[in-house]
Amino acid sequence: MSEAATADFVAIKLPRRQVVIVFSALMLGMLLAALDQTIVATALPTIVGDLGGASHLSWIVTAYLLASTVSTPLWGKLGDLYGRKRFYQGAIVLFLIGSMLSGLSQSMIELIIFRAVQGLGAGGLLVGAQSIIGDIVSPRDRGRYVGLFGAVFGGSTVLGPLIGGLITQYLSWQWVFYVNVPVGIVALIVTAIALPTVRNRISHVIDYLGAATLSIAATCLVLFTSLGGTTLPWSSATIIAFGVGGVVVTLLFILIERSASEPVIPLRLFRNKVFSVASAIGFVVGFAMFGVLTFLPQFLQLVKGITPTASGLRLLPLMGGLFGASMISGQFIARGGRYKKYPVLGTFFMTIGLYLMSTVGVQTSQWVMALFMLVFGIGLGLVMQVLVLAVQNSVGYEDLGTATASANFFRMIGGSFGVAVFGAIYANVLPQKVAQQIRVPIPSSRLSQLTPQILHQLPPAVQSGLIEAVSETIQTVFLIAIPFGVIAFALTWFLPEVELRTSVRAGRDLAETLPVPENRSSLQEVELSLERIISSEDRTQVYTALSERAALDLGPQACWLLFRLEEHRSLDEVGLAEYYKVPESVLDVGLGELTREHFIVNDKGSPLQITEKGHEAMSALMEARRQGLEDILDGWSPKEHPELETLVRRLASVLLADDDRLVRAATPTPESL
Repeated sequence: MSEAATADFVAIKLPRRQVVIVFSALMLGMLLAALDQTIVATALPTIVGDLGGASHLSWIVTAYLLASTVSTPLWGKLGDLYGRKRFYQGAIVLFLIGSMLSGLSQSMIELIIFRAVQGLGAGGLLVGAQSIIGDIVSPRDRGRYVGLFGAVFGGSTVLGPLIGGLITQYLSWQWVFYVNVPVGIVALIVTAIALPTVRNRISHVIDYLGAATLSIAATCLVLFTSLGGTTLPWSSATIIAFGVGGVVVTLLFILIERSASEPVIPLRLFRNKVFSVASAIGFVVGFAMFGVLTFLPQFLQLVKGITPTASGLRLLPLMGGLFGASMISGQFIARGGRYKKYPVLGTFFMTIGLYLMSTVGVQTSQWVMALFMLVFGIGLGLVMQVLVLAVQNSVGYEDLGTATASANFFRMIGGSFGVAVFGAIYANVLPQKVAQQIRVPIPSSRLSQLTPQILHQLPPAVQSGLIEAVSETIQTVFLIAIPFGVIAFALTWFLPEVELRTSVRAGRDLAETLPVPENRSSLQEVELSLERIISSEDRTQVYTALSERAALDLGPQACWLLFRLEEHRSLDEVGLAEYYKVPESVLDVGLGELTREHFIVNDKGSPLQITEKGHEAMSALMEARRQGLEDILDGWSPKEHPELETLVRRLASVLLADDDRLVRAATPTPESL
């Protein structure tokens, strides 16, 4: 089915209880996939103590991020083609297999491989949940559900280190992965029973070659940056092969994308200056965020000697700054429509935060560290969501979906590189710092299994030397990251600013700090924006505005009643009141207005009838609603895009469909009597 045709799709009607049950299962899947981005951060020192391989610890995070990011577009299109239910359930099974095998891992290499399997499943969980909601929830309510997904995704990513610390301290690091199994099984059973199979095939030409070459290129380049100079010398044949292979496959990817009918990343987007600059900034922001979240717990546990749980708690200032700055800046952007100053300020604070954290040492107090993390978090919060908004605002309608997905893609790929590069620096610098601090040689095998428990059991002289070495190593990691922050800050000055169109400013949750990875078409992006607006509207205000625009002398209740009478033609005034379970007096004002304007015939004891004049009023209200939605799409003309015309007409009827919130708001409560 073409994109235009999708505008005609209407969600299947399920009982509210069934929708809540299915939504809860989808939420569980989203929770698991989001948590596992960061849940291992506070478990890494303990994992290294059991499995060794400290030089590869960053790959525990990188493998997951890389696999989930690259697989997301494939899961979305396969679900469109062959049915979302079966692929969502397949994603759950794959995720659970990866989780179980990760917990059973006996070596660092095994764990990295199984984390990649887990990440492949996570990509399906993230994109599948959002697609399924579109199948079972009406547009009027869909925005609220998608907003809840965003809140869970952001909150889970933020709380991951704390939860991981609790599990590691009181159970074991294996349970960081095992805990997914019972929760995932519940989600699998619920979706199998309660989720209907929706046959809504959307035709796609899946860019398998593009996805494969992108995955290979990214993996080669991450291996090149993470293994070079640490595990292998830069001059080794393996490292050279990774570097050359990464470049060659990247060029091959570009050639494939130029001829693909539905490319993973349309190359024409890079001709858009806003997209190019925002993607580069997003890459650096993801690079810094995931790198810091991975190695701050290392510092807190190895240098400060605190527990995994405590290290998760110590990250709360960073998370508080991130969410607080995002919500506050979102409110200002929504009111003013201007966004450029926030990425400028954000990257400035982020860079200052990296510098401040590069100065922390053994003697740095808890409160000073909290302040430094707060500064870094504020920087991230000011820039994170704005980049997606800028991209959406700058591209044409036909590129809206892919541009949004690509902007999120670069942030996540940046996270993969950030963790890998931070890990490479850590593994390369630590032996040098240890050699400077301790004259007695320490075998690299011992360093690769260094944990807080082992560290604090060593003789005082060796212990203090190792603590200082770890501290200086992590200082170096943050110090080397500063130039990346400076580059991002410089790039923000080249970010063009165009006032946000209404559909972008009002239609996206500006408090959605960490956007959920998504794979929507342009039509679906516009539809989601309009749905969010509709779901947050005050019904009384909307009907009042519609009446004015349609040049009708009707109050909001009368407008609402006019459409209800069309739906319930056999009811009289008493029957209508009984149907909505409200006193007859609640309907008197609206029915009186309709009778006075000769829009209805109200003979006592007979069904209420709409007159020809009343039908004309209904048409005027419907047209006013349609025009109002078109106004929101400023810059994207429905006349130029027929699928938008179909979408607007369908959504115009959504508000005017049966919804008793307005009449119930007028019903007296016991407290008001």
